[in-house]
Amino acid sequence: MFKTLKNAFALPDIRKKLLFVAFIVLIYRIGCAIPVPFVSSDIQNIFASSSGSIFEYLSLISGTAFAQANLFALSISPYINSSIIMQLLCVAIPALENMSKEEDGRKKISQITRYVTVAIALVTAYGYYMMLRNYGFLTDNSVFAGIIIVACYTAGSSLIMWLGEKINENGIGNGISIILFVNIVSGAPQAIISMVQNIASGSIAAIISSILTLVIVVAMAIFVIYITHSERRLQVQYAKRVVGRKMYGGQSSTLPLKLNMAGVMPVIFANSILALPSTIGMIFPPKEGSFWEGFLNAFSYDSWLYAVLFLILIIAFSYFYIAISFNPIEVANNLKKQGGFLPGIRPGKPTSDYITKILNKITLMGAFFLAAIAVLPLVVNLIYTLITKVSLGSVAFAGTSVIIVVGVALETYREIEAQMTMRHYKGFLE
Repeated sequence: MFKTLKNAFALPDIRKKLLFVAFIVLIYRIGCAIPVPFVSSDIQNIFASSSGSIFEYLSLISGTAFAQANLFALSISPYINSSIIMQLLCVAIPALENMSKEEDGRKKISQITRYVTVAIALVTAYGYYMMLRNYGFLTDNSVFAGIIIVACYTAGSSLIMWLGEKINENGIGNGISIILFVNIVSGAPQAIISMVQNIASGSIAAIISSILTLVIVVAMAIFVIYITHSERRLQVQYAKRVVGRKMYGGQSSTLPLKLNMAGVMPVIFANSILALPSTIGMIFPPKEGSFWEGFLNAFSYDSWLYAVLFLILIIAFSYFYIAISFNPIEVANNLKKQGGFLPGIRPGKPTSDYITKILNKITLMGAFFLAAIAVLPLVVNLIYTLITKVSLGSVAFAGTSVIIVVGVALETYREIEAQMTMRHYKGFLE
């Protein structure tokens, strides 16, 4: 990987793209440190006793901006929720589905997604403002101050969306994923310092927690890399044909189907959906002992219901993402046009049915893989909390963090490698 990055910097156009991405990341990190007017600097005290809660998760994906109530506190959540809504609508509404197949239609859908992002950011910003006011972390409770605060958070979320799109246009792609990657990695130094301090403290519980976290993270990273590179290869045979005085075809190749074709998106989508009840809870704080409080507690990270729903949503979004990104009928038609066929399978519909059958099987395995990595740390945290009455907050989020970090790093690496391959003309000149 490091050799690939070194070679990439040797190419002027790719080096320019990488430096542009670094510049965007720098702007983003500056935005994470910009305070918002009328918000107290003691906001981080909210999270002093919130280990393993939704607050800690939102702080994780925002690069601590949520915990400090800074400009980019909402992070990429509004944009992700908007993307989920639009993709679901494209499947449910035929007109939008037809638009998504055309270049101009995709541009219109992207524009609609931006508008929906702003609307969601506005609602979420108001909910965050209500939470800050209820906790007493505002220096001014006037209507004017509320308008300014909501406008700042909405503008911050819109700016993040714009920065992600600029990475897609002028950088190496995966703009939103790279921003999410930076947010999670930014918390690594503090996590390492805390781990060292826990071990140095001599507390048996702290040492066990730190070692358990480290072992789980390393094991999951290795497992994620292994599964990400796993694929099912379908043999493709090409028929011989005579063109003029030459014979073409007769070769064989493979059709690779990745085990984890959906990447990290199902985990991101599932997290965003399950964070909605807590977001609503910010707008309408529950009364102590009420049904609404029990409902919100059921969707907290320290509940078994959350782990079960997380598992189900990851599997559902894995199938959903494959359904909108891979079309077996189109693949079968392309093979038929090129004179290719799967041995023992007739071209056309039988081929598409066979590919669909294989795809459903490996998608299920990939979904179980994602669910195991993301949900297992939650289960470990639940069992540890049940026994010791102490939450392992860092362990609870380890699975989601590792999947996102490793997945985005591998996707970015492949994108850089692909761009280098396109610019390598030596083989053609020789």
